[in-house]
Amino acid sequence: MVFKKTIAAILASTLMGTAAVSANAAESLSFVSWGGTTQDAQKDAWAVPFSKETGVKVLQDGPTDYGKLKAMVESGNVQWDVVDVEADFALRAAREGLLEPLDFNVIKRDRLDPRFVSDHGVGSFFFSFVLGYNERKLGKGKPQDWTALFDTATYPGKRALYKWPSPGVLELALLADGVPADKLYPLDLDRAFKKLDTIKKDIVWWGGGAQSQQLLASGEASIGQFWNGRIHALEQEGASVGVSWKQNLVMADFLVIPKGAKNKDAAMKFLAMASGAEGQAEFANLTAYAPVNLDSVAQLDKELAPSLPTAHEADQVTLDFAYWAEHGNDIAARWNEWLLK
Repeated sequence: MVFKKTIAAILASTLMGTAAVSANAAESLSFVSWGGTTQDAQKDAWAVPFSKETGVKVLQDGPTDYGKLKAMVESGNVQWDVVDVEADFALRAAREGLLEPLDFNVIKRDRLDPRFVSDHGVGSFFFSFVLGYNERKLGKGKPQDWTALFDTATYPGKRALYKWPSPGVLELALLADGVPADKLYPLDLDRAFKKLDTIKKDIVWWGGGAQSQQLLASGEASIGQFWNGRIHALEQEGASVGVSWKQNLVMADFLVIPKGAKNKDAAMKFLAMASGAEGQAEFANLTAYAPVNLDSVAQLDKELAPSLPTAHEADQVTLDFAYWAEHGNDIAARWNEWLLK
Protein backbone atom coordinates (compact mmCIF):
# COMPACT_ATOMS: atom_id res chain seq x y z
CA MET A 1 0.00 0.00 0.00
CA VAL A 2 2.78 2.40 0.89
CA PHE A 3 4.52 1.51 -2.38
CA LYS A 4 1.36 2.25 -4.37
CA LYS A 5 0.90 5.61 -2.59
CA THR A 6 4.50 6.52 -3.38
CA ILE A 7 4.04 5.70 -7.07
CA ALA A 8 0.82 7.72 -7.13
CA ALA A 9 2.56 10.69 -5.51
CA ILE A 10 5.40 10.55 -8.05
CA LEU A 11 2.95 10.39 -10.95
CA ALA A 12 0.93 13.29 -9.59
CA SER A 13 4.05 15.35 -9.09
CA THR A 14 5.21 14.58 -12.62
CA LEU A 15 1.86 15.51 -14.12
CA MET A 16 1.76 18.77 -12.17
CA GLY A 17 5.26 19.61 -13.36
CA THR A 18 4.32 18.86 -16.94
CA ALA A 19 1.26 21.06 -16.65
CA ALA A 20 3.34 23.89 -15.22
CA VAL A 21 5.80 23.64 -18.10
CA SER A 22 2.93 23.65 -20.60
CA ALA A 23 1.41 26.69 -18.93
CA ASN A 24 4.69 28.58 -19.08
CA ALA A 25 5.64 27.55 -22.60
CA ALA A 26 4.06 29.91 -25.11
CA GLU A 27 2.38 28.45 -28.16
CA SER A 28 2.51 31.82 -29.89
CA LEU A 29 3.58 35.43 -29.43
CA SER A 30 2.62 38.62 -31.17
CA PHE A 31 5.13 40.75 -33.06
CA VAL A 32 4.17 44.33 -33.85
CA SER A 33 5.96 46.54 -36.35
CA TRP A 34 5.36 49.21 -38.98
CA GLY A 35 4.13 47.02 -41.83
CA GLY A 36 5.27 47.06 -45.44
CA THR A 37 8.52 45.62 -46.74
CA THR A 38 10.31 46.21 -43.43
CA GLN A 39 7.95 43.99 -41.47
CA ASP A 40 8.00 41.42 -44.28
CA ALA A 41 11.79 41.26 -43.90
CA GLN A 42 11.52 40.99 -40.11
CA LYS A 43 9.16 38.08 -40.59
CA ASP A 44 11.50 36.30 -43.00
CA ALA A 45 14.72 37.02 -41.09
CA TRP A 46 13.47 36.51 -37.53
CA ALA A 47 9.97 35.17 -37.12
CA VAL A 48 10.14 32.21 -39.49
CA PRO A 49 13.51 30.91 -38.17
CA PHE A 50 12.36 31.47 -34.57
CA SER A 51 9.22 29.41 -35.10
CA LYS A 52 11.21 26.61 -36.72
CA GLU A 53 13.65 26.51 -33.83
CA THR A 54 11.23 26.86 -30.92
CA GLY A 55 7.84 25.77 -32.24
CA VAL A 56 6.38 29.11 -31.11
CA LYS A 57 4.17 30.69 -33.75
CA VAL A 58 4.84 34.40 -34.31
CA LEU A 59 1.65 36.31 -35.05
CA GLN A 60 2.18 39.51 -37.06
CA ASP A 61 0.34 42.64 -35.99
CA GLY A 62 0.64 46.36 -36.55
CA PRO A 63 1.20 49.08 -37.21
CA THR A 64 3.03 50.18 -34.08
CA ASP A 65 0.84 52.57 -32.11
CA TYR A 66 2.33 54.22 -29.02
CA GLY A 67 -1.01 55.27 -27.61
CA LYS A 68 -2.33 51.74 -27.94
CA LEU A 69 0.75 50.26 -26.25
CA LYS A 70 0.39 52.64 -23.31
CA ALA A 71 -3.35 51.94 -22.99
CA MET A 72 -2.73 48.19 -22.94
CA VAL A 73 -0.16 48.43 -20.16
CA GLU A 74 -2.24 50.82 -18.06
CA SER A 75 -5.34 48.63 -18.41
CA GLY A 76 -3.43 45.44 -17.60
CA ASN A 77 -4.70 43.84 -20.80
CA VAL A 78 -1.50 43.55 -22.84
CA GLN A 79 -2.05 41.83 -26.19
CA TRP A 80 1.40 42.54 -27.66
CA ASP A 81 4.61 40.70 -26.78
CA VAL A 82 7.34 42.29 -28.93
CA VAL A 83 6.99 45.76 -30.45
CA ASP A 84 9.26 47.63 -32.87
CA VAL A 85 9.45 51.27 -31.75
CA GLU A 86 11.62 54.30 -32.42
CA ALA A 87 14.65 54.63 -30.16
CA ASP A 88 13.57 57.80 -28.38
CA PHE A 89 10.16 56.30 -27.58
CA ALA A 90 11.85 53.18 -26.16
CA LEU A 91 13.80 55.32 -23.69
CA ARG A 92 10.79 57.46 -22.79
CA ALA A 93 8.49 54.44 -22.36
CA ALA A 94 11.02 52.76 -20.07
CA ARG A 95 11.12 55.87 -17.88
CA GLU A 96 7.31 55.81 -17.71
CA GLY A 97 7.27 52.17 -16.59
CA LEU A 98 5.68 50.82 -19.76
CA LEU A 99 8.33 48.22 -20.61
CA GLU A 100 9.75 45.02 -19.17
CA PRO A 101 13.44 45.07 -18.22
CA LEU A 102 15.37 42.73 -20.50
CA ASP A 103 17.13 39.56 -19.42
CA PHE A 104 20.70 39.83 -20.63
CA ASN A 105 21.39 36.28 -19.54
CA VAL A 106 19.27 35.38 -22.56
CA ILE A 107 20.20 38.30 -24.84
CA LYS A 108 23.91 38.79 -25.61
CA ARG A 109 24.36 42.47 -24.83
CA ASP A 110 28.15 42.51 -25.17
CA ARG A 111 27.97 41.93 -28.95
CA LEU A 112 25.53 44.79 -29.59
CA ASP A 113 26.57 48.28 -30.65
CA PRO A 114 26.23 50.23 -27.37
CA ARG A 115 24.40 53.04 -29.19
CA PHE A 116 21.51 50.68 -29.81
CA VAL A 117 20.86 48.85 -26.56
CA SER A 118 19.36 49.86 -23.21
CA ASP A 119 18.08 48.05 -20.13
CA HIS A 120 14.63 47.87 -21.73
CA GLY A 121 15.31 47.60 -25.47
CA VAL A 122 17.61 46.18 -28.12
CA GLY A 123 18.14 47.62 -31.54
CA SER A 124 15.92 46.29 -34.27
CA PHE A 125 18.09 47.95 -36.90
CA PHE A 126 19.62 51.32 -37.54
CA PHE A 127 19.42 53.52 -40.58
CA SER A 128 20.46 56.90 -41.86
CA PHE A 129 18.53 59.87 -43.06
CA VAL A 130 20.37 60.75 -46.27
CA LEU A 131 20.09 63.49 -48.87
CA GLY A 132 18.36 62.00 -51.90
CA TYR A 133 17.61 63.67 -55.20
CA ASN A 134 15.96 63.07 -58.56
CA GLU A 135 18.68 63.19 -61.21
CA ARG A 136 16.26 64.06 -64.01
CA LYS A 137 14.91 67.06 -62.15
CA LEU A 138 18.29 68.42 -61.13
CA GLY A 139 20.16 67.59 -64.34
CA LYS A 140 23.88 67.88 -63.76
CA GLY A 141 23.45 69.20 -60.25
CA LYS A 142 25.02 66.94 -57.62
CA PRO A 143 24.01 68.20 -54.18
CA GLN A 144 26.61 67.37 -51.55
CA ASP A 145 25.09 68.11 -48.16
CA TRP A 146 22.04 69.43 -46.29
CA THR A 147 22.72 73.01 -47.39
CA ALA A 148 21.38 72.00 -50.83
CA LEU A 149 17.89 71.64 -49.36
CA PHE A 150 17.86 75.34 -48.61
CA ASP A 151 19.41 76.46 -51.91
CA THR A 152 16.34 76.68 -54.11
CA ALA A 153 18.13 78.70 -56.76
CA THR A 154 20.75 76.04 -57.50
CA TYR A 155 18.48 73.08 -56.78
CA PRO A 156 14.91 74.10 -57.71
CA GLY A 157 11.81 72.07 -56.94
CA LYS A 158 9.94 70.76 -53.95
CA ARG A 159 11.72 69.44 -50.86
CA ALA A 160 10.54 66.15 -49.29
CA LEU A 161 10.87 66.07 -45.49
CA TYR A 162 9.74 63.69 -42.75
CA LYS A 163 6.59 65.15 -41.23
CA TRP A 164 6.71 63.70 -37.72
CA PRO A 165 8.24 65.53 -34.73
CA SER A 166 11.11 63.13 -34.15
CA PRO A 167 14.90 63.20 -34.56
CA GLY A 168 16.10 64.34 -37.98
CA VAL A 169 14.53 67.43 -39.51
CA LEU A 170 15.55 69.96 -36.86
CA GLU A 171 19.08 68.59 -36.81
CA LEU A 172 19.56 68.80 -40.57
CA ALA A 173 18.28 72.38 -40.53
CA LEU A 174 20.86 73.31 -37.90
CA LEU A 175 23.66 71.54 -39.75
CA ALA A 176 22.71 73.41 -42.92
CA ASP A 177 22.80 76.64 -40.93
CA GLY A 178 26.38 76.00 -39.88
CA VAL A 179 26.04 74.38 -36.47
CA PRO A 180 28.89 71.87 -35.94
CA ALA A 181 27.77 68.28 -35.54
CA ASP A 182 29.21 68.05 -32.03
CA LYS A 183 27.31 71.19 -30.95
CA LEU A 184 23.81 70.19 -32.04
CA TYR A 185 22.49 69.48 -28.56
CA PRO A 186 20.68 70.97 -26.83
CA LEU A 187 18.81 71.90 -30.00
CA ASP A 188 18.48 75.61 -30.74
CA LEU A 189 14.81 75.43 -31.68
CA ASP A 190 14.49 79.10 -32.59
CA ARG A 191 17.37 78.79 -35.04
CA ALA A 192 16.11 75.50 -36.50
CA PHE A 193 12.57 76.75 -37.15
CA LYS A 194 13.88 80.02 -38.56
CA LYS A 195 15.95 78.01 -41.05
CA LEU A 196 12.99 75.82 -41.98
CA ASP A 197 10.88 78.94 -42.50
CA THR A 198 13.06 79.80 -45.51
CA ILE A 199 11.78 76.77 -47.45
CA LYS A 200 8.44 76.07 -45.77
CA LYS A 201 6.41 76.87 -48.89
CA ASP A 202 8.56 74.43 -50.89
CA ILE A 203 8.21 71.45 -48.53
CA VAL A 204 6.13 68.37 -49.26
CA TRP A 205 5.82 66.18 -46.20
CA TRP A 206 6.03 62.39 -46.14
CA GLY A 207 4.92 60.15 -43.32
CA GLY A 208 5.99 56.72 -44.56
CA GLY A 209 8.64 55.10 -46.70
CA ALA A 210 6.47 54.25 -49.69
CA GLN A 211 5.20 57.82 -49.88
CA SER A 212 8.74 59.19 -49.76
CA GLN A 213 9.78 56.95 -52.63
CA GLN A 214 6.83 58.02 -54.75
CA LEU A 215 7.58 61.70 -54.18
CA LEU A 216 11.18 61.34 -55.29
CA ALA A 217 10.81 58.84 -58.14
CA SER A 218 7.94 60.79 -59.72
CA GLY A 219 9.84 64.07 -59.50
CA GLU A 220 7.13 65.70 -57.40
CA ALA A 221 10.03 66.44 -55.06
CA SER A 222 13.42 67.04 -56.63
CA ILE A 223 15.39 66.65 -53.42
CA GLY A 224 14.84 65.71 -49.80
CA GLN A 225 15.49 63.73 -46.66
CA PHE A 226 15.02 59.96 -46.98
CA TRP A 227 15.65 56.67 -45.22
CA ASN A 228 18.71 55.13 -46.85
CA GLY A 229 16.96 51.80 -47.42
CA ARG A 230 14.24 53.47 -49.48
CA ILE A 231 16.80 55.16 -51.72
CA HIS A 232 18.58 51.83 -52.16
CA ALA A 233 15.30 50.19 -53.19
CA LEU A 234 14.71 52.89 -55.81
CA GLU A 235 18.22 52.42 -57.17
CA GLN A 236 17.60 48.67 -57.43
CA GLU A 237 14.44 49.40 -59.43
CA GLY A 238 16.40 51.57 -61.86
CA ALA A 239 14.94 54.89 -60.75
CA SER A 240 16.88 58.01 -61.69
CA VAL A 241 17.92 58.96 -58.17
CA GLY A 242 21.15 59.95 -56.47
CA VAL A 243 22.27 60.10 -52.86
CA SER A 244 24.74 61.99 -50.69
CA TRP A 245 25.92 60.39 -47.46
CA LYS A 246 27.56 63.54 -46.13
CA GLN A 247 26.45 64.11 -42.53
CA ASN A 248 24.12 61.13 -42.72
CA LEU A 249 21.90 61.18 -39.63
CA VAL A 250 21.74 57.89 -37.74
CA MET A 251 18.44 56.84 -36.21
CA ALA A 252 17.36 53.46 -34.88
CA ASP A 253 14.39 51.32 -34.05
CA PHE A 254 14.34 49.26 -30.85
CA LEU A 255 12.56 46.03 -29.99
CA VAL A 256 10.77 46.20 -26.65
CA ILE A 257 8.48 44.05 -24.51
CA PRO A 258 5.45 45.85 -23.03
CA LYS A 259 5.08 45.64 -19.26
CA GLY A 260 2.78 42.72 -18.46
CA ALA A 261 3.28 40.90 -21.77
CA LYS A 262 1.67 37.48 -21.52
CA ASN A 263 4.51 35.64 -23.25
CA LYS A 264 7.50 37.43 -21.73
CA ASP A 265 9.86 34.44 -21.65
CA ALA A 266 9.26 33.60 -25.31
CA ALA A 267 9.59 37.29 -26.16
CA MET A 268 13.04 37.41 -24.52
CA LYS A 269 14.16 34.47 -26.65
CA PHE A 270 12.77 36.17 -29.75
CA LEU A 271 14.76 39.31 -28.98
CA ALA A 272 17.87 37.18 -28.53
CA MET A 273 17.45 35.69 -31.99
CA ALA A 274 16.43 38.96 -33.65
CA SER A 275 19.48 40.77 -32.24
CA GLY A 276 21.86 37.89 -32.92
CA ALA A 277 24.57 38.07 -35.58
CA GLU A 278 22.79 35.85 -38.10
CA GLY A 279 19.33 37.39 -37.71
CA GLN A 280 20.69 40.92 -37.96
CA ALA A 281 22.77 40.13 -41.05
CA GLU A 282 19.85 38.44 -42.78
CA PHE A 283 17.58 41.40 -42.11
CA ALA A 284 20.23 43.86 -43.33
CA ASN A 285 20.74 41.92 -46.55
CA LEU A 286 17.00 42.05 -47.22
CA THR A 287 16.52 45.75 -46.49
CA ALA A 288 19.78 47.75 -46.71
CA TYR A 289 19.22 48.83 -43.11
CA ALA A 290 22.22 48.32 -40.85
CA PRO A 291 22.71 45.60 -38.22
CA VAL A 292 23.09 46.44 -34.54
CA ASN A 293 25.10 43.28 -33.86
CA LEU A 294 28.84 43.88 -34.22
CA ASP A 295 29.40 40.36 -35.56
CA SER A 296 26.95 40.81 -38.43
CA VAL A 297 29.10 43.06 -40.60
CA ALA A 298 31.23 40.18 -41.86
CA GLN A 299 28.07 38.42 -43.05
CA LEU A 300 26.74 41.29 -45.16
CA ASP A 301 26.33 40.98 -48.90
CA LYS A 302 29.45 42.59 -50.36
CA GLU A 303 27.50 44.28 -53.16
CA LEU A 304 25.05 45.71 -50.66
CA ALA A 305 27.59 46.93 -48.11
CA PRO A 306 28.26 50.37 -49.75
CA SER A 307 24.56 51.18 -49.42
CA LEU A 308 24.59 50.67 -45.64
CA PRO A 309 25.33 53.23 -42.92
CA THR A 310 28.11 50.94 -41.70
CA ALA A 311 30.11 51.98 -44.80
CA HIS A 312 29.70 55.70 -44.09
CA GLU A 313 30.69 56.07 -40.46
CA ALA A 314 33.40 58.68 -41.13
CA ASP A 315 30.82 61.35 -41.94
CA GLN A 316 28.02 60.22 -39.66
CA VAL A 317 26.02 62.03 -37.01
CA THR A 318 24.24 59.86 -34.46
CA LEU A 319 21.06 61.57 -33.32
CA ASP A 320 20.65 61.96 -29.56
CA PHE A 321 17.82 59.58 -28.66
CA ALA A 322 18.08 60.35 -24.94
CA TYR A 323 17.67 64.08 -25.57
CA TRP A 324 14.54 63.43 -27.61
CA ALA A 325 13.19 61.02 -25.01
CA GLU A 326 13.38 63.82 -22.44
CA HIS A 327 12.29 66.76 -24.57
CA GLY A 328 10.28 65.14 -27.38
CA ASN A 329 6.82 65.99 -26.05
CA ASP A 330 7.66 69.69 -25.71
CA ILE A 331 9.28 69.75 -29.16
CA ALA A 332 6.24 68.02 -30.66
CA ALA A 333 3.92 70.70 -29.30
CA ARG A 334 6.01 73.44 -30.89
CA TRP A 335 6.40 71.43 -34.12
CA ASN A 336 2.66 70.97 -34.53
CA GLU A 337 2.05 74.65 -33.83
CA TRP A 338 4.65 75.61 -36.44
CA LEU A 339 3.10 73.34 -39.07
CA LEU A 340 -0.25 75.10 -38.66
CA LYS A 341 1.16 78.60 -39.13
